[in-house]
Amino acid sequence: MTEFRIPQNAPVKPHKRHWQYCVGSGHALLALRTDWTAQLRFIHDTLGIERVRFHGIFCDDMRTLTDLSMQMAVAGAEQFEEYNFNACALAYDNVLAAGMKPFVELSFMPEKLALKEEGRPLKGAFFYKPNIVPPADDAAWRDYIQAFVRFLIRRYGAEEVRSWDFEVWNEPDLPYAFWNGTREEYFHLYEITARAIKDVDPLIRVGGPATSSSKWVVSFTDFCKAHGVPVDFISTHQYAGDPLGGVDDQGDEEGQAVPGESWEERMRRGAETLKTVEEKSFLNGFRALSPDKSETTDIPNDLFRKNAAKVRLQAGSLPLYYTEWNENAIFSAATNDTRKVAAYDVKAALEVADHVDGSSIWCFSDIFEELHPFPQEFHGGFGMLTQHGIPKPVYHALRMLREAGDARVDLGPNATLGEIGCAAFRGDGETQVLLFRQRMKNLELPAEKVRIAVELPKAPAAVTVRRIDETHSNPLKLWQEMGSPVQLTPAEVESLKTRSAVTDEPLSAAYADGVLSAEAELGVNDVAFIRIKE
Repeated sequence: MTEFRIPQNAPVKPHKRHWQYCVGSGHALLALRTDWTAQLRFIHDTLGIERVRFHGIFCDDMRTLTDLSMQMAVAGAEQFEEYNFNACALAYDNVLAAGMKPFVELSFMPEKLALKEEGRPLKGAFFYKPNIVPPADDAAWRDYIQAFVRFLIRRYGAEEVRSWDFEVWNEPDLPYAFWNGTREEYFHLYEITARAIKDVDPLIRVGGPATSSSKWVVSFTDFCKAHGVPVDFISTHQYAGDPLGGVDDQGDEEGQAVPGESWEERMRRGAETLKTVEEKSFLNGFRALSPDKSETTDIPNDLFRKNAAKVRLQAGSLPLYYTEWNENAIFSAATNDTRKVAAYDVKAALEVADHVDGSSIWCFSDIFEELHPFPQEFHGGFGMLTQHGIPKPVYHALRMLREAGDARVDLGPNATLGEIGCAAFRGDGETQVLLFRQRMKNLELPAEKVRIAVELPKAPAAVTVRRIDETHSNPLKLWQEMGSPVQLTPAEVESLKTRSAVTDEPLSAAYADGVLSAEAELGVNDVAFIRIKE
């Protein structure tokens, strides 16, 4: 049996809820939807998250830059062009109406500004086909960026816009996905973009490099220092199940990931894989081509903690934001809907708290279509909520962290490092103890008992527990028991919300000689939140 003791006189430190700084979403066009906005408001109101970040504010589906030739194929019509940021404003209006602020990711390249050259694909691989190349003309890009910033200032006021963060691009270290260019070309894009923004208003915050796997921070900061380029914060990303390595993996001489096989080879391998799938649904085929590597590969659970500590030193005095992180980088992985994500996110959030200034879990909702808009309510999306707003286990885990006290009890460096971890908090006349059992592979192992010994000056008024386990906060299981219907009625959605809600239940405890003793059973990836009221 594992035991944790919480001394009465143990030192405390602030409970840093860095994950409340921001949360991720899909791409900008989704922010025009009423259901997206309603879910964002729910996330803000119940979890206290302050900002939202999404891709593609400049994607062609936002119609920010057009010319007459796009409507009429007449010689010379391309000379008649216009900026139109009204759709951007509607997206940001919805963010503000939800009580939040936008974390502005400046992406991707409008086609009219995009560099078009042989051998450099224009489009990225994702569902909405972003243009992922550098600008063809620096001056034209500069004018466009400055027009965008002036539009925002006129609409929202300089003081409001200065409270936002502006991040240049997304994951430029990933060719074919988000950036068909070199590392040096990204640094140049960052430079001309940051200078353009600062020339409009030097108090607007700009940062990058927004890389995957905690990469490029040293080379990025060295570049900015060497060229006097303004940078107000460092941003990068980290997933435990990230297939492309970590902070020490800088790729080839350009800092890019080295392709392991050709596209043709991947397609041949994929075709052989699909032959083995019996039920030929789109989702099953997708999962066969993109397997959940956290279930099939021995992926360490401490990559985020270790890399965040390294990047904290690399960033120096600049604020460090992890603008994407989560347990799994594989879209449609079945475990994304399970408590595996809840246990990992709790553990990771606690372990990196001393290294980051703000972070953004990817993402808040399954209203999301980066690779495909699946119709199934539970399809392995990244969201804390399903597409119809049913909270997943990770949402309930973050609700526990939100409601934990503002003072975190220092239990020493090893309290969260093992498979079974513990964190304790105090505030509002309570002591709270958060227990979790986290494993990367969702193995069927026997439950283990955990005992807590909490030193208290007097007997508590009440002891309760909230659980995330197989029978608590498991809407996926309830949906499967319904027969996994692709379509849910509004009444079924509300029923699943009610039946999977987490509630405080009495917990048996004993108090003697100034110590409260209680036990909990934890299966793999279970979470328990014990509240001890004075």
